[in-house]
Amino acid sequence: MLKLISSFHLPHRLSPKSLRPSLLLSSFSPKPSLPSPASRILLRPLSTAPEFSIPSDRFSHGELEPYLSCSMPGARRLKIAVLVSGGVDSSVALRLLHAAGHSCTAFYLKIWFQEDFENFWSECPWEEDLKYAKAVCEQVDVPLEVVHLTDDYWKNVVSYIIDEYRCGRTPNPDVLCNTRIKFGAFMDAISSREYDYVASGHYANVIHPSADEADCPSVLELSKDVIKDQTYFLSHLSQTQLKRLVFPLGCMPKDEVRKLAVKFNLPNKERKDSQGICFLGKIKFSDFVARHIGEKEGVILEAESGDYLGNHRGFWFYTIGQRQGLNLPGGPWYVVEKDVRNNVVFVSRNYYSLDKKRRLFRVGSMKWLSGVPPHSSQLQCKVRHGPSFYDCNLTIESGKDGGEDVGVVQLSEDDQGLAAGQFGAFYDGRTCVGSGVILESWDDRGFPVCEKALEIARMEDKSKLGKPVKIKNVESRTRTDLQVVETI
Repeated sequence: MLKLISSFHLPHRLSPKSLRPSLLLSSFSPKPSLPSPASRILLRPLSTAPEFSIPSDRFSHGELEPYLSCSMPGARRLKIAVLVSGGVDSSVALRLLHAAGHSCTAFYLKIWFQEDFENFWSECPWEEDLKYAKAVCEQVDVPLEVVHLTDDYWKNVVSYIIDEYRCGRTPNPDVLCNTRIKFGAFMDAISSREYDYVASGHYANVIHPSADEADCPSVLELSKDVIKDQTYFLSHLSQTQLKRLVFPLGCMPKDEVRKLAVKFNLPNKERKDSQGICFLGKIKFSDFVARHIGEKEGVILEAESGDYLGNHRGFWFYTIGQRQGLNLPGGPWYVVEKDVRNNVVFVSRNYYSLDKKRRLFRVGSMKWLSGVPPHSSQLQCKVRHGPSFYDCNLTIESGKDGGEDVGVVQLSEDDQGLAAGQFGAFYDGRTCVGSGVILESWDDRGFPVCEKALEIARMEDKSKLGKPVKIKNVESRTRTDLQVVETI
């Protein structure tokens, strides 16, 4: 049961005339109607949801101290905006900040697209998340607000994703969501509220300078849990954004977070971690792509021979290195190249052959967390989320004719899954220094597609190809090939 306890006038910079519904704060109704542009409303739950109980903490403040090192325990009482999702990580982050003595307000970001896929579920996909977030906040009497950022998410993340897939690239929505929504549009929405910091349940660690070094940059470091570490997804932030962030979970491993959830007796303590893109919920990403880009039949060709192997639904459903969804016998087959102009997908069974070196690629749209490029060219690099790093050499080439600078990256080892549109994140030891978007020309020649295959790809009337060839199983492989296949 919710009760309106206060309302306030809009700040001057958000005049009623210019205010967009995507920035309004709303109540907890499953299908909320947006407040009028004349006011912004703060609502706070005043009673306990019947599904959950409110227990007292099961351990003393002294027992909590080892877990508070990333929650600014020695600072003055800070005013912190905490992003909550209804999951365990953000809930534990909220409780740690509260235990550290800070004044917390929780915010749930509503970015679901239930109006686009209303027939895919029987109830609103965000309703359960919000129910858990509300119950967690009620345990310690922390106010919870809902911020509507659907329009911003569509404009700054989803539209970009769709455009990138149309161009044959593979974007990373998590990096974009952090940069443009969670720590972009949301920060703009609450800028008049004078919060000291914004917090979330990310596994990362921000080192802020001391008061007498206020002009020094804040630093993004790896979390204690290298498996769960999420600095890759935060690598494209600006220094302005980083200076306002605090990540309470950056100093502990995931299993300790789960133990704390039990200790706190959080209502969502047994809830599984979320997977996939946040706005899709139960929808398969392929269904989302089909809905917004459509389908267009094209051919699948073997890169080495040019053999016509079968058909596909559209090149935008496939990414370099993809193995699933090809439905070809005699595999494993891998997507090795795409002809965007002619809607052709090239595949190979020799993706992991030693002569297919993939150590060189280029990045654009580079962003450095300190505001300036790193001093050293000898760095470490991640080309995807996960614990694995490569040693690398980064050379920055000045843009031609006033264009943007481009980074040339030479890895210490081969990587088989470099895909244009993904991010390459760079590290100097434990410090994440920034990232860039992997460009199409990630290799001087890419995967070697034979001339016959390229010629067939350019054919206007591919019905002349007749029926797909009968694929023979690979009868023999070298021991090295078998070992590689077995580890995939």
